Amino acid sequence: MSAAGNSNSMTTTFIVYGAILSIAVFQVLFAMMSGPSLALMLFLGFLQASLGVMYFMHLGQERHSLFLVLIPCTLFVVFMMNMIWSDSFRLLRMHSH
Repeated sequence: MSAAGNSNSMTTTFIVYGAILSIAVFQVLFAMMSGPSLALMLFLGFLQASLGVMYFMHLGQERHSLFLVLIPCTLFVVFMMNMIWSDSFRLLRMHSH
């Protein structure tokens, strides 16, 4: 690897890290000033997670076929976890303390 390629990689890493950090600071300040907006906080959280996965876990350098497999599998797991959570709340209420 050449020195120029390594320098570009570190520059990109610092830019992405700064973007994630600035989004986090914006979330905290926005929530303290005007109260948290669920839609905005979810969008910004998704943006932070996407940047972290794409650049720090190097998923952006993978082939697109991985996206076609990974995204539906992740959605399936999240929806199945949703089924379990509702059952756990039902069991929590049925249990006497």
